[in-house]
Amino acid sequence: MAERALSLTAAGLAAAVILLLLTPLGALGLSLRGFSLSGAELAALRFTLWQAALSAGISVILAVPVARALARRRFFGRGALIATLGAPFILPGIVAVLGLLSVFGRAGWVNALWGALGFSPFSIYGLSGVVLAHVFFNMPLAVRMILHGWQAIPAERFRLAASLGFSPSAIRRHIEGPMLREVLPGAALVIFVICLTSFVVALTLGGGPRATTIELAIYQALRFDFNLPTAARLALLQFGLCAIAYVVATRISLPSGFGVGADRQGGPPAPTGWHRIADVLAITFAAMFLALPLLAVVLNGLPGMLALPSQVWAAALRSILIALGSTGLSVAVGLVLAMAAARGRGWPALAATLPLAASSLVLGTGLFLILQPYFRPASLALPVTFIINATLSLPFAFRILAPEACSLYVDYNRLSASLGLTGWGRLRWVVLPRLARPLGFAAGLVAALSMGDLGVIALFAGEGEATLPLLVQRLMGAYRMEVAASAALLLVSLSFALFWAFDHWGRRYAAS
Repeated sequence: MAERALSLTAAGLAAAVILLLLTPLGALGLSLRGFSLSGAELAALRFTLWQAALSAGISVILAVPVARALARRRFFGRGALIATLGAPFILPGIVAVLGLLSVFGRAGWVNALWGALGFSPFSIYGLSGVVLAHVFFNMPLAVRMILHGWQAIPAERFRLAASLGFSPSAIRRHIEGPMLREVLPGAALVIFVICLTSFVVALTLGGGPRATTIELAIYQALRFDFNLPTAARLALLQFGLCAIAYVVATRISLPSGFGVGADRQGGPPAPTGWHRIADVLAITFAAMFLALPLLAVVLNGLPGMLALPSQVWAAALRSILIALGSTGLSVAVGLVLAMAAARGRGWPALAATLPLAASSLVLGTGLFLILQPYFRPASLALPVTFIINATLSLPFAFRILAPEACSLYVDYNRLSASLGLTGWGRLRWVVLPRLARPLGFAAGLVAALSMGDLGVIALFAGEGEATLPLLVQRLMGAYRMEVAASAALLLVSLSFALFWAFDHWGRRYAAS
């Protein structure tokens, strides 16, 4: 009976997720008036593909020497640096952009140094700024993915290479090269998909006929031109691009040819000489590239933290409420689908990962077309944002919970059944204690992502419904940079506080 109830609940939730994705797409399809693209729309398509390809390629190329250095060097703070590489993923996009402007903008630190050397200042806006911001977000992700590839090589392979007298170049050719050929295409495609759906970067650093992405064109068609057919056409085009890229990314990984080892500790050898210097430079570059924009946000935002206007605190409260609601819904649905997937069923995983093929602006545009004739869009800004954030965060929550849920089912299902534990009893005494760590981590990640989201809220919100990321963007647009910096520091502090609180709860509950 308990198994049947779980299956029915999971099936209902999976159907709701699929319906939530397909309904806006259906509304977009019904709003089409032909699918021929104008010159400006073709330019947006070309720029979207070009900036995503450049961002993915540069992120991966820069990540390889950093990952190699971290794999073969041991130093004080190495673990903290590797952990910090995950920070840009949960860092609100508008905060990172503000930090990058402080470092690389026309009045930033780098341009000041550049001018002191006698060179003319460069502009961060346009293609160069969009790619720079995407590399900031995604190069650390590529480092983590490639570093996992190095760590997956059995230590015995490196010991055998040492016994055979392999030089560093021979190790790169015979051991590291095959691993990179396996890992790099998948890493590049994942970053390519992420850059396809990036909105806040294009909104703040792009713009203009030559630096407009499809997502930005959708926003402009709705907010400025109120051209619903154009917005629908672009949204369907964006969904098609993301769906194709997602399908390719899931099929691109190659089988490993290294076999298994004896789980011994070890890694690639650490050569001396210029190799050591190159590794030090790579690690230093990565650390400074991550730290300087964050340091700029802190230094610029601290002086005005105690004098923030009331609208900032109101926007912060709205962001917290949306983040908490999205977290509860996303993690609850992810847990049910993960428990159903642990029974060997494939459809829960399909339903949970399907939102990766969409973006907040695509879904928001479809919902805007459905709701606009009957409601004032601003009045639904917060509930729509809450639902879309929960939906788009579901793949991350599911992927964190699914492996642990599978292990839990294998280890404890028979024991729970023999003790008569079903329903709430099993949830309280078995599921929550055993899954507390991944539940806390998933909740923290979803809360941080929702807290910093600037997507669908930009389509719906008026002056009285702005969340904190949207308010920071508006303050930047009004050139109130001091207030924007302080509000951005508040935003990043709240995002990391939510992540830490949920993750700490999970670890503490699991240990109790």
